[in-house]
Amino acid sequence: SLLVIPLGLALALFLNQNFKGMRFIKSFFYFPFVINLVVVGLIFAWFYNPKYGLLGQAFSGLGLKPIPILSDEIYATYGIIFASFWPSIAYTMIIYITGLTGINREMIEAGRIDGASGFKMLWHIVLPQLKPATLIAVVVTIVGALRSFDLIAIMTAGGPWGSTKVLAYKMYEEALFNFRMGYGAAVATILFLLMDIYIAYFLYNLYKNEKGAK
Repeated sequence: SLLVIPLGLALALFLNQNFKGMRFIKSFFYFPFVINLVVVGLIFAWFYNPKYGLLGQAFSGLGLKPIPILSDEIYATYGIIFASFWPSIAYTMIIYITGLTGINREMIEAGRIDGASGFKMLWHIVLPQLKPATLIAVVVTIVGALRSFDLIAIMTAGGPWGSTKVLAYKMYEEALFNFRMGYGAAVATILFLLMDIYIAYFLYNLYKNEKGAK
């Protein structure tokens, strides 16, 4: 989901500050970036478990009936999307933190002298300089969504009733379980072409921006 981009930006702006305890806070948000998606899938599979999971316990504590999220055709997709937010936001955040290190401080000081602050400073001075980082974040997020596999394989295995199947999982299922190698290869080709389109779009925009900057 592209919602991770503004969330990652907001988090990067927050973590770009210096105050006591910031190192610990940064470690918490960097954590999902360094662990394997399989581990993330296992954590959220436990979290959603209606009997033993934290969410199920919270529902029971409120006197509500726990919802079997990963067994429900409607909720399963949303459950996986929510689980993907944690590592995706961390990755987007790191892209933006890297972008923030390259911001022209002289422009920010000039903006302050002219009376710009808060949202005005962000919109007119900071965000235009973060355009390359935003392009990278958009492409990485879309390509990551297209090749989603780990969380689906661990949490639902494409179920229930195929409601969480995506192209990457379909390719895996057809090639390794149904032994339809040709079909699996065709799905892989389509997936590759879709990712190529987004990568070509990114490279074109990057080239156009660099050409315009000269």
